Amino acid sequence: MLLRIFTEPQQGATYDVQLAVARRTEECGFDAFFRSDHYLVMGDGDGLPGPTDAWISLAGLARETSRIKLGTLVSPATFRHPGVLAITVAQVDQMSGGRAELGLGAGWFEAEHAAYGLDFPDTPGRFDLLAEQLEVITGLWDTPVGEKYDFDGEHYQLKDSPALPKPVQQPHPPIIIGGAGKKRTPALTAMYAAEFNAGFKSVEDTKVLFDRVRKACEAIDRAPDTLALSAAHRVVVGKDDAEVKRRAHAAGWTLDELQAHGVGGTPNQVVDQLARFAELGTQRFYLQIMDLTDLDHLDLIASDVLPQLS
Repeated sequence: MLLRIFTEPQQGATYDVQLAVARRTEECGFDAFFRSDHYLVMGDGDGLPGPTDAWISLAGLARETSRIKLGTLVSPATFRHPGVLAITVAQVDQMSGGRAELGLGAGWFEAEHAAYGLDFPDTPGRFDLLAEQLEVITGLWDTPVGEKYDFDGEHYQLKDSPALPKPVQQPHPPIIIGGAGKKRTPALTAMYAAEFNAGFKSVEDTKVLFDRVRKACEAIDRAPDTLALSAAHRVVVGKDDAEVKRRAHAAGWTLDELQAHGVGGTPNQVVDQLARFAELGTQRFYLQIMDLTDLDHLDLIASDVLPQLS
């Protein structure tokens, strides 16, 4: 199982803080640095100094790192026009030497849309946007150089697009789709995604979601083993109970909340918890790290957890 560091910078993290975490992520041997794509703090915090744009931040990190994958978990379809997003991700892929990954979803946080004047359709409407965006983005990336791309959808229309620039990765950067939808999420995953993410679900619920996307792959004659499976949880690791408690509180949770909804404990306890996800076929696990100032936390996971899962 590959371990990826997953951050929530909208809670209050400058680019420099993200850079420090990304560099330590690379130094420690983790597979990737991912970040959320949000514009508004969640919960009781003030969010200072304010949000950073996910793809601008990843573009900077692309030039400041050399090995780790870089991506979003996930970018809302409500934030950007798919033509612009295709250009943006392709450029980050070029800037990183082929390390960009695009997590794309329907969006859910209505308050951030109101705060910054972004349209927020109902759930079916957002999924309609997502479906068209997936078709447009992959269509632009996959159009051969020298040919033009056209799209005439309900929400987006493109005419005589040169479909440039091209990303480094071929056929294109991996697309990650996640969620618990019973119909459209599995169908879109099977059609477009390289990876399905079951975020913040119990082991039992994760199995249900994995089985659902595997069946969706079979329904369109796609081999299920061509779809990577991943999970994500808030993670807190400490050398002893006192350190676990301290880090849980720094992450905004009590110990009871951590035990009920996250992954936490001493290194061996965390390895045991992650192993349960590995048994389901989880190939990548996103470790949601909330306290981005505690780089020693990454060091401990790298030294005492990562080697047991490699």
